[in-house]
Amino acid sequence: MTLLTTINPFYAARRQYIERRSPPAVAERIYAMLPQAPRTASPVPHLTSLYHNAVAGDYGNRSYPGNCGGNLIKDLLLYFRPQTVADPMTGSGTCQDVCNELDIPCTSGDIHQGFDACDQQGFRSTDRFDFIWAHPPYFRQKLYAADPRDLSRARSFDEFLVRYGQFIRNCAQALAPQGKLAVLVGDYTDREAGFLPLVYHTKRLAFDAGLRQHCTDIVRFSHGASSSKKVYRSVFIPGLHDICCIFEKGA
Repeated sequence: MTLLTTINPFYAARRQYIERRSPPAVAERIYAMLPQAPRTASPVPHLTSLYHNAVAGDYGNRSYPGNCGGNLIKDLLLYFRPQTVADPMTGSGTCQDVCNELDIPCTSGDIHQGFDACDQQGFRSTDRFDFIWAHPPYFRQKLYAADPRDLSRARSFDEFLVRYGQFIRNCAQALAPQGKLAVLVGDYTDREAGFLPLVYHTKRLAFDAGLRQHCTDIVRFSHGASSSKKVYRSVFIPGLHDICCIFEKGA
């Protein structure tokens, strides 16, 4: 007999015993009841600091390395209601697909298409955007392109931060007054460099670029991450979330 404690997210808390031939090392599913959010005038009332959506949506290509679902992007666009959007690291086109569905003009580019979002010359465009979505590489956690300009190909973490800082400055420059930059990023432990607090560095670099934080961080639960299907021999605390930081340009 194995005790499995299940907290129903729809208010009811209960305990039940489940018979198994051999007790599993970890329960397959554990539900946690999230705090109840206050009622506000938000156009997207379910958008809170804790973002849970196990359905990725029909956006982008889920087999693309590092692909994130499009629902958070969609909710942010419905909340901020921008007239123009940019995605300078478009990957498999998730943000573009969301914008197409919402009928919002979106300018996208990617290193696979020869567009270097970390170019010291900036985005080389006179356009200014109300909203920029960015899901950059988490250093070399996943390698994206063979192009040496690819941010995930940085030879050291220091080099990564230099180019990452240039990317954020490019985004800041491309924002319209009071425009928003949403960056989805997560901390991780590198085998050589150790624990890398990428959320901290993202904020530091954004503030250095003249941006200010617009609102609370959004903790996005990482449903469907490839690491969740792996078995590791090492001992560590698994990270099950990313952080979406939202910055704003001054008027």
